[in-house]
Amino acid sequence: LGLPVDPFYLALLAMAEDSIINEEVAEEVEEYFFNTADIVVFGVFIAGLVGFYLYKKYQESTTVTIKPISLQQLKTGVVESGLDVVKRMQDSGKSMVVFYGSQTGTAEEFSTRLCKEARYYGVKAMCADPNEYDVETLANLRDIPDHLAVFVVATYGEGEPTDNAVNLYNFMKNEETDLHGLNYAVFGLGNSTYEYFNKMGKDMDELLEKRGASRISALGMGDDDGNIEEDFCSWKELFYADVCKRYGVSKCEDNMNIRNYQLVEHETMHKSKVFTGEMGYVGSYASQRAPYDTKNPYMAPLRVNYNLCSDDSARVVFHCELDIAKAKIKYDPGDHVAIYPENNAELVSKLGERLNTDLDKIISMNSLDEFSTKKHLFPCPTTFRTALTHYIDITTPPRTNVLKELAQYASDPNEKEFLTKLASNSVEGKNEYNNWVVKDQRHIMQILEDCPSLAPPMDHVVELLPRLQARYYSIASSPKVAPRSIHVCAALVKYKTSVGHTREGVCTAWLEKMQPSETDEYSVPIFVRRNQNFRLPRKATAPIIMVGPGTGLAPFRGFIQHRAALITDGREVGENVLFFGCRYEQQDYLYRDELKKYEADGVIKLFEAFSRDTEKKVYVQHIMEDNANMIWELLEKGAHFYICGDARHMARDVHQTLIRIIQDYGKMSHKDAETYIVSMESSFRYQKDVWS
Repeated sequence: LGLPVDPFYLALLAMAEDSIINEEVAEEVEEYFFNTADIVVFGVFIAGLVGFYLYKKYQESTTVTIKPISLQQLKTGVVESGLDVVKRMQDSGKSMVVFYGSQTGTAEEFSTRLCKEARYYGVKAMCADPNEYDVETLANLRDIPDHLAVFVVATYGEGEPTDNAVNLYNFMKNEETDLHGLNYAVFGLGNSTYEYFNKMGKDMDELLEKRGASRISALGMGDDDGNIEEDFCSWKELFYADVCKRYGVSKCEDNMNIRNYQLVEHETMHKSKVFTGEMGYVGSYASQRAPYDTKNPYMAPLRVNYNLCSDDSARVVFHCELDIAKAKIKYDPGDHVAIYPENNAELVSKLGERLNTDLDKIISMNSLDEFSTKKHLFPCPTTFRTALTHYIDITTPPRTNVLKELAQYASDPNEKEFLTKLASNSVEGKNEYNNWVVKDQRHIMQILEDCPSLAPPMDHVVELLPRLQARYYSIASSPKVAPRSIHVCAALVKYKTSVGHTREGVCTAWLEKMQPSETDEYSVPIFVRRNQNFRLPRKATAPIIMVGPGTGLAPFRGFIQHRAALITDGREVGENVLFFGCRYEQQDYLYRDELKKYEADGVIKLFEAFSRDTEKKVYVQHIMEDNANMIWELLEKGAHFYICGDARHMARDVHQTLIRIIQDYGKMSHKDAETYIVSMESSFRYQKDVWS
């Protein structure tokens, strides 16, 4: 039959022979062996045998081998990723590695800058996403002479590691981890409006020391509520001073034009090979396949989009419904939906004209480091128009390193001197940068307009600017009510800067323009991010208290829908209490009719605060105080307490009000009331989903 010799095949053939030719009936078989019917039957049998053999071979070739997880890995939460960081460094001649834990791209951006600046000191460095490496090989870094491991880690949510740093964090927490002989430094990114400010940076620094590693520079902490750029630059200056002392290196000339990527222009290329906005796979938007995630978002049709506020309101808060019926995406109340936005098309074209660039030419931005795991700056090949629309953040004020490198392209000496001063570490330069760039919120196009002689090449501009990140929104629906769609409640961000520039939120301004109709259809790239730290109680009979003014109502709409559906199904459900607030009852009361109906049906107890309708401003914390006894009684019954919304003011005020309620009605000291809340947190009865 021409089949390869295979034990599996031979065994089947032997079984077939045994079933047909038995020694006891050999003569009878011999007599009828060439009977026509027998030949047909035998032929069918052999054909089936061959088909089964080929099917088994196909299965073997297409089966994905899943590496088993050991009991030790289950115990520590550390799963091997495959790449050996030490081997990668040795192969590429690097002695310094910068691991980044990044959720919004800032930590990754800082890591890239740190590695790039290392060259000024003659140090070869590489950036590393801890998700791509087997973190257990980290201990072997001590085998590399003059090595250094830097950890630039952001704190996400309520003191959690970023998605890509979970494995690294679990490895550090494992008491069996031995990092003696490892040299390290840590820079943390956080926001002081959050309770667990810079927790990951602090934890990482402390855990590395506990595991025996040697700190070569003091922990640095950036505050996104202040000036995180200045925080990073100040720490970086001290860090490299410590590097010079420890390793005996010195700074070379820092006016070198160091590039990490090279522009390649393609004369001809079939459109099927060109990225048009996809995040991970060319053509993935045209041919959608699950699972959907950060690298493979789902193009969800936008079915509904309308303003929840009245026409005379100064605010715009829209309700969107994204169709997920064909994607079969699963979600739970409390989860987030991530949306990949597009930059303003007019701004993109304007930038191309200003820099005299053919935005529609097919290009690639290839890494100059052959050992880098990141082969391209963004998905390539593509066009500059696509890159500026989908991949590059062109509206965030540029950081000092961007201005420093752009200054060389200014032909006017005064403009060059000005930009250089903005990027300097001098007090005057820092103040000027903070006022002219940060406070005035100038983006790259406005800087180019204010500096007419500045003419950088487009490829250098896109290399310097950060990546455009997905925007996360609390899902405002429950799958029990909307299993085929995800609802979003988002406020339009739009304001005037101190110098009269109009600034808009990239995602909300983009969504606002989409008004679906029979003739106009729109799709939005999305994926769902699970939020295990903002969940309804497992027991439906547990009472819940929700505090969500403004768009903080979004996840609670999902919570209420979910509990109402359980009641409809005849389930016993605990009390549902909602404290909602807005400015004006008649202008920006979100989902008013829905909430009033839930209240009338006995699904929720609704308490409202309208801060601008009365002479004295009334906020949600004030109506909490008015109902303090009820809150305390529910807490004693095991109620779960939730806060969603502004972290800077509202969440803090609500937290302090809750402490006072527990203190007063529980007859406790302030310290004991705080301990009471800590106990609630540890049992997942006190949860927050806040932003600043």
